[in-house]
Amino acid sequence: MRRILFFYSFILLSFSVMNAQPQLRADNIDEVLKAMTLEEKAQLLVGGANKFFSAEAVVGGEARLVPGAAGTTAEIARLGIPATVLTDGPAGVRIDPIRKGTDQTFYATAFPIGTCLASTWNTDLVNQVGQAIGNETKEYRCDVILGPGMNLHRNPLCGRNFEYYSEDPLLTGWIAAAYINGVQSQGAGVSAKHFAVNSQETDRTSVDEHVSQRAARELYLRGFEIAVRESNPWTIMASYNQINGLYSMGNYDLLTSILRDDWGFKGIVMTDWIGIRKGLTTVSEVHAGNDLLEPGQQAQADEIVAGVKNGTLSIADVDRNVRRMLEYIVKTPSFHKYPATNKPDFTAHAAITRQSAGEGIVLLKNNGTLPWKDQCIKTVALFGEKSYDFLSGGTGSGCVHPPYVVDMLEGMKNVGISSSETLTDIYQKYITFAQAKFQAERHPAKWYQQEMFGQQKYPEISISPICIEKEVKNADAAIITIGRQAGEGVDRDIDTEFNLVPEERALITDVCNAFHAAGKPVIVIINSGSVIETASWSNYPDAILCAWQPGMEGGNSIADILTGKVNPSGKLTMTWPIAATDHASTANFPGTMDFYSFKDRRHNSLPNYDYTNHEEDIYVGYRYFDTFQKEVAYPFGFGLSYTTFAFTNLKVKQLNKEKVQVTVTVKNTGSVSGKEVAQVYLRAPKGQLEKPMQELKGFAKTRELKPGESQTLTIDIPVRLLASFDEAGSRWWLEAGDYTIAVGNSSRDIAVTAPLKLAEYSEPTTNALKPNVELKRLHQ
Repeated sequence: MRRILFFYSFILLSFSVMNAQPQLRADNIDEVLKAMTLEEKAQLLVGGANKFFSAEAVVGGEARLVPGAAGTTAEIARLGIPATVLTDGPAGVRIDPIRKGTDQTFYATAFPIGTCLASTWNTDLVNQVGQAIGNETKEYRCDVILGPGMNLHRNPLCGRNFEYYSEDPLLTGWIAAAYINGVQSQGAGVSAKHFAVNSQETDRTSVDEHVSQRAARELYLRGFEIAVRESNPWTIMASYNQINGLYSMGNYDLLTSILRDDWGFKGIVMTDWIGIRKGLTTVSEVHAGNDLLEPGQQAQADEIVAGVKNGTLSIADVDRNVRRMLEYIVKTPSFHKYPATNKPDFTAHAAITRQSAGEGIVLLKNNGTLPWKDQCIKTVALFGEKSYDFLSGGTGSGCVHPPYVVDMLEGMKNVGISSSETLTDIYQKYITFAQAKFQAERHPAKWYQQEMFGQQKYPEISISPICIEKEVKNADAAIITIGRQAGEGVDRDIDTEFNLVPEERALITDVCNAFHAAGKPVIVIINSGSVIETASWSNYPDAILCAWQPGMEGGNSIADILTGKVNPSGKLTMTWPIAATDHASTANFPGTMDFYSFKDRRHNSLPNYDYTNHEEDIYVGYRYFDTFQKEVAYPFGFGLSYTTFAFTNLKVKQLNKEKVQVTVTVKNTGSVSGKEVAQVYLRAPKGQLEKPMQELKGFAKTRELKPGESQTLTIDIPVRLLASFDEAGSRWWLEAGDYTIAVGNSSRDIAVTAPLKLAEYSEPTTNALKPNVELKRLHQ
């Protein structure tokens, strides 16, 4: 009897001990941390997905399958710690649209790419896009979208520029903060990426970016800093590359000294998707401040346990990172058991996409042919294969699988404009052929060319002069779409991806000559995520629209602008050079290696580019072109409208030691309603620190102004954002002196200026990211 009583007592005691285990809540994180075993702590710091791009999480004992999601965090059911799901982005939720065992589809809204969103210069609108993306993230059972992409457009040849916002760090920071605040307002999180100095795809996992402390702070880190301070992102993703000799993922200076000590970041840092890598230990990553190692390998968890046991890793570092992970988890939809529907509101989100694309599209040229009013154009001849296979976004992890993409053919039809049946037949049949041929000939190593990683660009075909002449007789106007595709894993080629190929040049000249001879207009649509060469052919067409890759409503957004339903108000967020080699950075892009050319490296297994010297230093984009007075095709901030605007009544005053206020009145002086962007530049007096001719320090966009209507914009600028980085003093330093505030609608169209007398400002920082080699640096 005693044995039986002892047995039941043991069972009851066991249940009691099990029931006594703390279950994670927002207010008992320390208790849960104390209850965790070392092995559980290690597992939580390592991603939970063992299969690349196939995430399975367990929440409340129920499997959450999200095929196509990037990864998960680990579940520890004993302590009520759920797994969370991470999905690629940032232009929408990237998951598999079709799943085995169900007829339901899981398409996601393809929103405009980063360059298009930033070209709106409209933070309120970007915030709305973020809200919609946050909603879809939750409704598709995900917790974090891996975006926004925040690297700078150091050079127009970077394959991933379409995901990024600008060549300017302040514009990048404010647009990113708007996106992040929008997403996180919905209870989902972001992972701002790729931190940091990841401005090339060639050998991105190994290249050492040699950059000065000043260029790093002022350019490559400043946007992230603004986003951290203004939007408190849940997570930040460390980049693959090295910075001055140390991998970002294991760089204490970057992930702790700068990110946390200088900026006060409170969220988690995760690695990009790579696992164990040569030259970097898991122990060093954890110590540096990387809280989550993705996609996750058991060997990494084993290294953490071994490191603590053998003394190479402090348990304090482990506990610090685990606490951050728990603080992240209690925010997530998975923790709160959000009842996801898998049915986002595509109608509402399509409307947001159409509007945001309409504001991001940039009118580069217009000789008066646009807008088409009063049904003056009833039939168009659509040339270019991308008129019929429009690119909604880029390739790689940044692609989205939408339910549809509105091309130019459908966009024209939706506004009552018919298209040539002959050209439609030619191009649609060619695209079917090109798709099959492309996949049949695709090299297995080129993973980024798989259909699951986005739409492809097919070679342009020649259209004979005879065919073009026939189209002139039947059409009121011609549209030529020039497409460019790029994405993760490979940078762009100058000859075939920045410049036009012979077939495209012939198409533009032949169509323009034929249609102009009949007095009919020609419009060129640029369907590209990044800059292309325009100077050699821009004189031919009557109008040029840079539509970027504007999301799944692209054809409708372009039609809205062509017909005048929307007055274009987009502004370029990067300089368009006459030639790619005009950029100071091109001499060192993508980097340095012996014996092999860039073109050879892109297509063969050859030795790596070991390093990239940022010899252009702080002179990236307009900072270089404006300072050194280089001719450009289109300047930073440029964009035409169907109306005109005047800037008057500029007033500048320093409100206190921390803030400067700029007010300016913008008046619509034209004949149609429209929006304008006031861009605020700071020009510094000569001082101890060399500075660019001018730098963007603030901006604001008007509401839609009717003809004759005015709006006074108020732009508050923190004094600390006026400062430059002083390497000798490890500080942000604003020298006292007489400055000039310049306001206009591009960096080279300044309308009004005003003096501003500033006192000295100094803000100390950690002495981080010292170069490991002596850098040759560009000077005035």
